[in-house]
Amino acid sequence: MRDTDIAIIGAGPVGAALALRLAQAGRSVLLVDRAALPPMEHPDFDGRAYAIAQGSRPLLDETGLWDTLPFAPCPIEQIRVSDGKPGRPASPLFLNFDHRDVGDDPFGWIVEARSLRMAINRRLAEAENLILRAPSDASVVRSDDHAAITLADGEAFRARLVVAADGRASQLRAEANIPVTRFAYRQSAVVCAIAHGRPHRGVALEHFLPGGPFAQLPMSDAEDGAHISAIVFTDSHAAASRLGTLDDARFTAEVARRLGDHLGAIRLVGRRWTYPLSALHAHRYFAARLALVGDSAHGIHPIAGQGLNLGLRDAMALARLIDAADDPGTPGLLARYQRARRPDNLLMLLATDGLDRLFSTDLPPVRLARDLGLAAVNRMPRLKRAFMRTAMGIS
Repeated sequence: MRDTDIAIIGAGPVGAALALRLAQAGRSVLLVDRAALPPMEHPDFDGRAYAIAQGSRPLLDETGLWDTLPFAPCPIEQIRVSDGKPGRPASPLFLNFDHRDVGDDPFGWIVEARSLRMAINRRLAEAENLILRAPSDASVVRSDDHAAITLADGEAFRARLVVAADGRASQLRAEANIPVTRFAYRQSAVVCAIAHGRPHRGVALEHFLPGGPFAQLPMSDAEDGAHISAIVFTDSHAAASRLGTLDDARFTAEVARRLGDHLGAIRLVGRRWTYPLSALHAHRYFAARLALVGDSAHGIHPIAGQGLNLGLRDAMALARLIDAADDPGTPGLLARYQRARRPDNLLMLLATDGLDRLFSTDLPPVRLARDLGLAAVNRMPRLKRAFMRTAMGIS
């Protein structure tokens, strides 16, 4: 049985970034994932992207992931929030956020999913102090002073802390008997990317529609100079299923009905993706020699693009606590980690859940009230700055 400081189960963006950060700090790290990592890389653009908030970027900088991205991220300079119905002009009452109101740096950046995966795989291959086992299954037995990890081929490790980064269906969370509160949404998310005739100028759109929020996220121009945006919108399961059966021309027309004509003519780029939506929150973030990070601890509605950012901030908080500790798995350290991250995650869960429920309705009195609310906030600079700093992860 080989000794290691920390074992991380799950090599998604959060688990992998945490592994790199800890290994760079001199900790010995075992990283295990059920999937082989190279197939996660998509050689062609597939339409998927991440929103990386300003407050989450330091982790990507510290691990070298930001400088390793093969495709340039696109800064988000402004965010426009509006209300309306498909096929109709947006309400004249809107809310506009400009990053210059809080500083020189942008709100965040839109990063291609394949770009981040490629950077992760390259950095993992180069990392010292890190043992990578993928694909492999891990069996974990925890005790008060260590955890024993046995891989599918019989290889065995002993760690002082196990980190569950194994997603919303976390096996480690279930084995620790940590309860979870779940939020069911009668919605699915539709994800794709479009090329458009006019430049987006770094402006992101959050357009609230009766079926659910519609987001247009600015991406870097393609190699041929085409202007590109990521599209993420939610609708009922039935509507999303119907959209999935449409040919590209009719699907693009549905996107255009929701987007409007401010970006000119559009065409679909890459694939389309549909995901049923839900949210969850673990009642505890730790057990004996176990910490939950990312989606194993919490999952939220994608309305604000904050899911990955919360996970990255989990990793940052846990890494800082481990840096100052001789033993990375003591109950006191894990309790401090929970106190550091639980309020932020719960606040974002409640905020995104409330926004979706408020805006995913077509009742005229509710629509009027929320339009007036958007217009009122737009005239309150201090409140706007508070919202912006929260979204940027720097509050």
